[in-house]
Amino acid sequence: MHPMVKIILGAAGGAVLGFLYYKFIGCRTGTCPIAANPWTSTLIWAVIGGLLMSGLNK
Repeated sequence: MHPMVKIILGAAGGAVLGFLYYKFIGCRTGTCPIAANPWTSTLIWAVIGGLLMSGLNK
């Protein structure tokens, strides 16, 4: 599999996990900077997923 495809799949999986984290765990009071906003949570987890998969290219 091409390395870029792995990174994109990792980012997509991370984005899904980030949204699910916001939806089911999230921050009820709105004071958590990552989990209070669905866009922020999705973006941060997408970056984490992409970075994790980029390390598996070797």
